[in-house]
Parts: sequence; C-alpha cells; structure tokens
Amino acid sequence: MTQPFSYQTTFKLDKSHFSECYDESVPAPTFVVLYRKGAFLLLIGALLVMFSELNPYAAWFIFSLGLLEVVSSRYKKAWWVARQMLSKVAKAEVSLKIDADSVHISSFYNDNKMKFSDIERITPTDQGWLISHNSFRHYISNRCLNASAQDFLQAKVSQ
Repeated sequence: MTQPFSYQTTFKLDKSHFSECYDESVPAPTFVVLYRKGAFLLLIGALLVMFSELNPYAAWFIFSLGLLEVVSSRYKKAWWVARQMLSKVAKAEVSLKIDADSVHISSFYNDNKMKFSDIERITPTDQGWLISHNSFRHYISNRCLNASAQDFLQAKVSQ
C-alpha cells in the first residue's frame, strides 16, 4: 500500500524571494506598453507649457506627472520589492504543506489552504510555480521544494 503524498517545509520571505516572485509572476511588458502613459503625459505637459495659456502650475504639474510615471515604470521592480520589504510580512517565516488534496501556505499574518479541486491553474515557471486560485496568483519557489514535491506539482499540471 502506497502512502499518500505529503511534503512540509518552511521558508523566509526575504529580498531574494520577493525579487524571484516578481520576476516569475509579473509579465514583462514591451517598451511601448511600459512607457506609453508617461510619454503621453510628458508630451501633453510640454505642449501645455509651451503653447497654452493654461495656468503654468497646472501645465508643469502634468509634465511632472509624466516624468514621475516614466521613472516609476523604469524602477517598477525595485519599487515593488522595496514595498514588500517594508511591509509587515517581510522576514516572516512561512510554512508550506503540500498533500494529495491541497496546498497550505501559512504564516503569522496569512493562512491560505487551496484544495486542488478549487485551483484553476498551476503554471510551471523557470524557478517555481504559479498557482491560480480564486482569481489570485500565488508563487511557490523551487528553492523550497524537493524533487518529489516538484514532480508531484508537475503531475498535477498534467491532469
């Protein structure tokens, strides 16, 4: 008689985990998509500053918003990782349990049990797994999984 699959581990939410999570879960936009809004605001702001009778403060404000949008687009990952590192979950220890029925991720701040019957999709990435559950995406890194857990998730993808 074979034993049902069960795997349990813990890991810390550190900077390298957040960086990997961003790299693996956020789709990389094209250059045009990334800078479109900032370039539009810069152009409108510049045109208002040079050719309009509009209050100069408003025109410069629109121009400045465009500049801020371009800078925030350029440093999107660094900004996201910094926000995560400043949050209350930074450096928290997370417990991960995978069994035949569910994936259970818990910490002091969060407790999430996802039954495989409720999981919409499991997507393998280069360095881990994206789990879509109730319109949310959760990332599990291969750094915290052994080979049998990775094989188990791969079998769930194939089903």
